[in-house]
Amino acid sequence: MTDTHSRRVILAPDKFKGSLTAAQVAAALAAGIERAAPQTRVRQLPVADGGDGTVDAFLAAGWERVPLEAPGPTLKPLATAYAMRGDTAVIELAAVCGLAKLPGGLPDPLYASTYGLGVVMAHALDRGAREIVLGLGGSASTDGGAGLLQALGLRILTADGRELACGGAKLAQAVRVDRTGLHPGLAQARVILASDVDNPLLGPTGAAAVYGPQKGAGPDEVAVLEVALTHWAELLGPEFAGKPGAGAAGGTGFGAIAVLGAVARPGIDVVLGLVDFDAQLAGADLVVTGEGSLDTQSLHGKAPIGVAGAALHAGVPVVAVAGRVQLTPDQVRSAGFSAAYALSDLEPDPVRSMAEAAALLERIGERLAR
Repeated sequence: MTDTHSRRVILAPDKFKGSLTAAQVAAALAAGIERAAPQTRVRQLPVADGGDGTVDAFLAAGWERVPLEAPGPTLKPLATAYAMRGDTAVIELAAVCGLAKLPGGLPDPLYASTYGLGVVMAHALDRGAREIVLGLGGSASTDGGAGLLQALGLRILTADGRELACGGAKLAQAVRVDRTGLHPGLAQARVILASDVDNPLLGPTGAAAVYGPQKGAGPDEVAVLEVALTHWAELLGPEFAGKPGAGAAGGTGFGAIAVLGAVARPGIDVVLGLVDFDAQLAGADLVVTGEGSLDTQSLHGKAPIGVAGAALHAGVPVVAVAGRVQLTPDQVRSAGFSAAYALSDLEPDPVRSMAEAAALLERIGERLAR
């Protein structure tokens, strides 16, 4: 970049999974740019697509952090937080009952629950939230959102009238639901599901079959969960099971759509809208985005593609930075990027590349500045 006195750069990366948070990626790029071109005006605006890091993106944009304690995926209490501005709350499933919150990292595919997510959502409703964004991603459970709904007051009853225990496998025992005790704040609240997943609840592309193995479920356990979710769908409304996003976060999308009237939207679109990304683009000369791996999966609604679309709509050139770039040059251009920079070009060894990601990003920042 030349004429750095007038250059304005927006850094809007997603996380480099397993290496750096989105905020750390932005900070490293900023350090490199500012070292090579001190007069450049750099705005760090880390983003996310609904998975882990979503709340951090809003905190970086100046939203209020609301801390609380809630049950984790195995109901063990943990410290968590959500973001709030006005009457809008952003809640991240991964920060409450995600895979990273499993005690000792031990998976519990049949009995992990989203109950804690409902506890956090109730807390936000009690604080006056009337628009709630649920970031769905990285879940440890496949409970169809049952735990979420129970924490919000839905009674799920077994044949002998008892409250259903937590966990996806238990859903096969549910015989009826009672909605009369649902949190009163839900009547005035709008619930938006932010996710990059458009899978249905059931079948070969559903929550159990596709994502169950990632949560520790073997073939027999996947079969148990599929049967349980099928029964759950019959109970709440099979017409909702095929909705895009119903299979997100172990079927949490389904439960939220069927009972809360939630609307599913691409996570990055929700995030960019709420952090006023279009307004941030005014006067910008370059946008830098990226994620750990820029590949064909990225093309299906991942954060960098959403950022690129918004930047191009505003007439601002955008480049991508990634740990590795597995797209062809034609794919990179078709996605809207002027260029794509890979850490693997500087350090081919993937272990060292991940360990030294911050330093490598600073070098790429310097290259961008020059």
